[in-house]
Amino acid sequence: MKLNRFCLTLSLVFIMLAFSSFGQKETELLVSDGTAYNPKAYYPKFTWETTPMYYHFGDIDRVLKPEEVKFIADRTDFICIEKSHAYNQLGDQVLGTKHEVEAFHKIKPESKVMFYYNSYLAWPYPRFNKDFTPEGIAKNPELVKFLFVNPKTGKLREKTRPAFSYYFDALNPDFRKWWVESAAKGVEISGADGIFIDRMNVGLDMDYPNDKVVEIAKAKGEMMAALKEKMGPDKILIGNNAARTEEVYPHCDAFFFEHYNNTVTNKENLLEEWGDMERIAKAGKISIYRFGAKGKGRTDITIGETITDGMVEQSKKQLEYFLACYLIGAQPYSYFQYNWGWNLPDGNLVDYPELQKPLGAPKGAFKRVSPDGWEFTREFQHASVWVNTETKKAKITWR
Repeated sequence: MKLNRFCLTLSLVFIMLAFSSFGQKETELLVSDGTAYNPKAYYPKFTWETTPMYYHFGDIDRVLKPEEVKFIADRTDFICIEKSHAYNQLGDQVLGTKHEVEAFHKIKPESKVMFYYNSYLAWPYPRFNKDFTPEGIAKNPELVKFLFVNPKTGKLREKTRPAFSYYFDALNPDFRKWWVESAAKGVEISGADGIFIDRMNVGLDMDYPNDKVVEIAKAKGEMMAALKEKMGPDKILIGNNAARTEEVYPHCDAFFFEHYNNTVTNKENLLEEWGDMERIAKAGKISIYRFGAKGKGRTDITIGETITDGMVEQSKKQLEYFLACYLIGAQPYSYFQYNWGWNLPDGNLVDYPELQKPLGAPKGAFKRVSPDGWEFTREFQHASVWVNTETKKAKITWR
């Protein structure tokens, strides 16, 4: 009798261990090639339960209302506060970010909220940049040494939309030191969990001087290395469009795919990006795949203007294709962002029911229907995905 009880107990132990091992295997995060994904302890929590979402927005006039904080927190715990947030209300982007960091941490302590800073444009919104204006330069001409001078005109290069801004000169080592101190201070004062660095791509398609691209890429790599060290080991560093900038890549935790025009949404580039996402995941890093709905004859609304007429319905019609493009290449710690602009009303408070549907982990890598074709499929636990990136058609079958 005692032997039978012992055998029964032993059997139950083995069954429990088997189920435990099965559960661990089922929930383990795997890259498309079958290797395990190893996240850092300071990353946000990742799950395939529904589409993993990232939010990035700002409102120049005011801080978020409590119901807006809740709306976003219900959908994500990975957020960036855009460059001009609450500037008109508080007079300082740093304080605008600080307000939202505290608001999100209060209702969802595990949230990771990022501070925004630009590596190329001296936007006037954070306290560190307040003197980079014509009036500020007139009072303190020494500031010119931090700014890019057009060699053809001998004048400071200017950007006028969506706000006036000068351009930084990353080749000046004194500027790089100042910039790192400022960026790290923005994170410290705001209490942010990391930082989003804009303008990390320095290819010939950008408006950097063509004969200085190599030197600028090296300088930005030095800036990111110094910033990562200055912030400390538990802060997330996101590089916008930095996945293919070799000098910057080692120092970033996350890479933002902005998809800001037709060039980066063509079929060839999307296929290359899916490879980038796998490479990033194998390195234990994060991808953020952002798409903007198209409207009003523009290829994408990303210039800071709030245009809402008809865009809610337009964005809902376009969502399936963009979501399919994300799902085909998604890896552990790949996030999806969807809106039609960076201002809060530009789709950031729209409810998209598809993004709340059960998704489940992918059952394997994507498949290319024919070797030279542009149709791709992928299976998830609760969804089948088909997309044609040549015709820009897609179908997601939820189950």
